Order: sequence, then C-alpha cells, then structure tokens
Amino acid sequence: MGTLKRRDGFEGEQLISLPEAVWKNAIKINPVLGQLYITHIGYFPKAAFHYRDREKGCIDNILIYCTHGKGWYSIDDRTFKVGMNEFVIIPATELPLRYGSDDENPWTIYWVHFTGKDMAAFNQGFSIGLYDGPRHIHRNEKGIQLWNTMFQCLKMGFGKDNLGKANLHLYHFLSTFLFPDKTPREREQSRDRINETIIYMQQHLTAVLTVEELAQLVELSPSHFSTLFKKTTGMSPLNYFIHLKLQQACLLLYTTDMKIKQVGVAIGYDDPYHFSRLFKKSMHVSPENYRGMRRKDHGGMDCLVL
Repeated sequence: MGTLKRRDGFEGEQLISLPEAVWKNAIKINPVLGQLYITHIGYFPKAAFHYRDREKGCIDNILIYCTHGKGWYSIDDRTFKVGMNEFVIIPATELPLRYGSDDENPWTIYWVHFTGKDMAAFNQGFSIGLYDGPRHIHRNEKGIQLWNTMFQCLKMGFGKDNLGKANLHLYHFLSTFLFPDKTPREREQSRDRINETIIYMQQHLTAVLTVEELAQLVELSPSHFSTLFKKTTGMSPLNYFIHLKLQQACLLLYTTDMKIKQVGVAIGYDDPYHFSRLFKKSMHVSPENYRGMRRKDHGGMDCLVL
C-alpha cells in the first residue's frame, strides 16, 4: 500500500493564506498594493510526503526556497530536481503543475505565492521563464529574515498597516533571490564567465552568435546568462557583440585602405548597406565620413570604446 501524500500538516509548519476579499479591500484603500502582493506564505520543515497536484496550474507566481533536503517539481511533462540551497520562481501558468518532496530526504522549504497587476510584464522584466529550472543560491539569511518579518506582520492580522508593511518587504524579499549577494569566489567565477564570453566574441567577430550559444559556452541558462552579462557590462550580450564588431570596424577604417564593403565583411556583414546603416546608427556618422574625419584630425573622433 502506497504512502499517503499530503499538501500540508507538517510538524512545525507555518502557513497563512490571505482571502481574496482582504486584498480587494486593501487595494481599494491603497491601489499601490495591487502592483505586487502576497497571496499565500508558508514554511514546511522536513516535509515528508509533501505533494501538490495543480491540474490547471496556478494563477500566482510561486517562489520555493529549499534550505535542506531535496524535492522536485514538474510543469506539463518536464520535471526538475530541487536541492539544498536552491530556489525556483515558477511563473503563473495554466499548464499542469506538480511538486513535492523527495521520499528519502524530504525538503525543508520557505515558500511564497505572489501576484499583481501585470505579472506577465513582471516576469518578462526579471527574466523569469517557465522552464528556467532551479537556481543555486548561497545561504540566503537575509531572505529568511524578510520572510519571517512578512509572516509575523500577517500573523498579527490583516489590517492595512500589516498588509502594507508585509508587501513592502515582499519587494526586498524577492530582490534577495533575483539579485543575490555573491561570495568573493562566486563574484570571481561570474567575472571569469563573462570575460570568457567576451574573449570568444572577440575571436569570432565575423560570426552570427545567439544568446543560447553564448550561454551554453559558459554552462548557464540563457535567461541567467543574459541577466549576469548585463549586470556585469551594462549591456545585453548581443548589443555588446555588435559594439565589439563596430569597434573593429573603426580600427579598420582608420588604419587600412580597405573598401567599406570589405570592412563590413571583416566583421560579419556581407550587405554593405546594412553595415553602413548600423554603423551610422551607433556612431552618428557614415563609415565614409568617419574615415575622412579621423584622417583629417586624429583628435576629432574616438573609436568606439566599451
């Protein structure tokens, strides 16, 4: 006879579900709260036989942070394993969603359901994808402290002050996962990965590269890679690659007698008109005029510098 799975009821658990009417009333009083708010919040320690089956998905985003043990979740027919010091933000979906703890080493999890006025824009803005998979995080003490603050606020009741305070902490809580503090070693590894990517770009200026290819090079998901790259350089990977190409074009225009078409080909643009339009858009001057201005006055215009 199989072991009975359960959705809650674990020794030492903490759990609060906020009635929809509570938020409707609160948002009427303070519309700002409608941008992002907590719908359910919980803590399940050593949640043996934990299992949820949401056949119609979930209308909220779900953040699950595993501090001990192991678990899993599946979206439609794709399953992901979740281990200690890993978290996942599952965006709202109508696809079948299931999750639960490992039978032999059940997880301990802090979790929050949250939603808001435009969650599609929120998820897109913070690169939260349906199939991103779990992400590792250094022990998030700050996040746990904020979770406790949110929980205690809501435990004291659903008055407007408690709701307002809990919700403001929700933004900070999410930020500790979306933008985690890194250990010195992790910061060094991140810089190494981005530097490795940039060197690869410099060595393949004639190529057409995709974010997926570059992410695979450093063994990251495309969304995580893009976020990390932009945080490190201030630019998206593909925009950075274009700027590297144009930086090389500047150098060729200044130091060689190559024709404009040849310069374009040298950085991967076979269509000279496309190359000229792209160059002018970034440099605010055509390749021909750039070459003339540079040679007329060495100090008149600098090459593109990243």
